[in-house]
Amino acid sequence: MIYFFLLFLSFTLTYIIRKYAIKNALVAEVNERSSHTTPTPHGGGIAIAVTWFLGLIFLKFQGSIETSLFEALMVGLIISVVSYLDDLYELPPKIRLATQAFVALFGLYFLGGFKEFDLFFFTINNQLLTNIFAFFMVIWFINLYNFLDGIDGYAGSEALFLALSGYILFGGAHFLVLAAAVAGFLLWNWHKAKIFMGDVGSTLLGYNIAIFTIYYANVDAQSFWIWIILFELFWFDATLTLLRRMKNGEKLSQAHKKHVYQRLTQAGWSHDKVVMFGMGVNIILLAIIIFISSSLAAFLLSLGLLYVIIKFVDKKKAF
Repeated sequence: MIYFFLLFLSFTLTYIIRKYAIKNALVAEVNERSSHTTPTPHGGGIAIAVTWFLGLIFLKFQGSIETSLFEALMVGLIISVVSYLDDLYELPPKIRLATQAFVALFGLYFLGGFKEFDLFFFTINNQLLTNIFAFFMVIWFINLYNFLDGIDGYAGSEALFLALSGYILFGGAHFLVLAAAVAGFLLWNWHKAKIFMGDVGSTLLGYNIAIFTIYYANVDAQSFWIWIILFELFWFDATLTLLRRMKNGEKLSQAHKKHVYQRLTQAGWSHDKVVMFGMGVNIILLAIIIFISSSLAAFLLSLGLLYVIIKFVDKKKAF
């Protein structure tokens, strides 16, 4: 019953936020990076954040979430607040980066750090190295999720997939709370979107996925690769796009429309078609995890799948 309440809460809050944004002209304007053609209200991620944190607190009072995970996830409240201020006032990059570094450090602190990094053929146990890696991974996940929030329903559907997949593979009421929080918003964000989540939502979701990755890797080192494969649609696109832009000598701070989902829309695909294509890829990635017991084999197969997809997209729309 609590999950239906949270779904309704997220849905209702999104409606209220949308009305407030329209009344106060808080809209995402069309620019060179936009994949939408009309100004649209933003800040819907507030509904995700409020529902998510209230759900976490409920789970804590129920004793249904482990303390270290609860505390690490609650640190995300900081980045949600700062990101919303950034949505409103466009904060300087130094403030955004400092906030990301702060939440990465405190998130790792509450998790007890990143204990060991299983690299298939050997394991890194040096706490300095593992935590430096985890620190930058958290920051990268926060930013890449923000990069991939660009068309109707894309970032929300990815979060819903990850939450439901996490529940299937690991159990845990926190995944159902996240699914409910995202689904209520997604009902307003599906094409055509009536509201966008904004940085307040995308940065929080990226942070959450990073925390899940580290938390479950600390329980079982092999779980790190499960999350890497589950999240591969996003991190592979963001990372490869960044590397290709660097190779081309492009100014990385300059807005662009070269991510896979952006190039598919430029090739004439509707937002719905791109999202459904992405969900199809995600289902295959989940199947790989379920049916292939070897982490190395699963990872290599998933990389091969994403490589084929990149080549397909390159033919549709050159980089």
